[in-house]
Amino acid sequence: MVTVVAASAEADKIERVDTVEDVANGYSHLVNSDPYQDMLFAEVNDEVIGYSRGFWRQEENGPRIYGSTGFLVPAWRRKGIGTSMFRWIENRMRVIADSHAAMESGLFESFVTDGNIGLAALVEKNNYKPIRYVVEMMRPDLENISDFPMPDGLEVRPVLPEHYRAIWDADVEAFRDHWGYSEPTEEDHQAWLGDKNIFQPQLWQIAWDINTNEIAGQVRTFINPAENEKYNRKRGFTEFISVRRPWRKRGLARALIVRSLRLQKEQDMTESVLGADSENISGATRVYEDCGFRVTKRHTLYRKPVV
Repeated sequence: MVTVVAASAEADKIERVDTVEDVANGYSHLVNSDPYQDMLFAEVNDEVIGYSRGFWRQEENGPRIYGSTGFLVPAWRRKGIGTSMFRWIENRMRVIADSHAAMESGLFESFVTDGNIGLAALVEKNNYKPIRYVVEMMRPDLENISDFPMPDGLEVRPVLPEHYRAIWDADVEAFRDHWGYSEPTEEDHQAWLGDKNIFQPQLWQIAWDINTNEIAGQVRTFINPAENEKYNRKRGFTEFISVRRPWRKRGLARALIVRSLRLQKEQDMTESVLGADSENISGATRVYEDCGFRVTKRHTLYRKPVV
């Protein structure tokens, strides 16, 4: 699986590094996805050349979403294999949708990264329509970082293990009013705790309210050394940015972001990236632009009704 992902990602111009441990952690905590029923492998001469897996989730105030992920090595593309895998997973998700309550609306969903022309053509051919865009933003250097002060009454504290659950819960609450929100499960929480690529609490910026001792907002910075080595760069990730509603519109996100950028520079990074919903209700992209980030890629979320 790791080999297939690597070959597929390179062909699709996706920068990622996956290990067996990464896959094991993810598949140990799957939610609404049974690999024995909802997964398809493509093999040639006993060698895996591709695979696809389906899953579903219920949006808190929206439809039930049926999604999939798939990978196919470039040597076996344009032979109808990818299309067959895609349709098999879609049909499998349709069976699951039929088993759910008839009165609930359902949508198929496919996420297409910037530049993945083949997948975009496949989903459009199957009547999916673009409904949302996720932008990737980069700050190409870590010089001349703006000074956005912490709002009064808030402070950043070192992260301790006893804070982990509160940090998770605060982030969940902050995103509950955002588009497409689905309530995370305990499996999601355990997968987060076990993901060494992003779980780096020594780099996090967690703001606490001094008076109430509550978490007000956070930026969970991380650095991926394996990716930096492969792509010959020094990149940090200014990610998982959230501010709980009572503390919004006070400049907290900007203050935490610039603290994160300074920390990344201290770690010898020379650039930083983040991802954002282009239609975020809090106007997040404007905040990120204020901190020196600019849009470099645009990914597309496609959907169509389950019929």
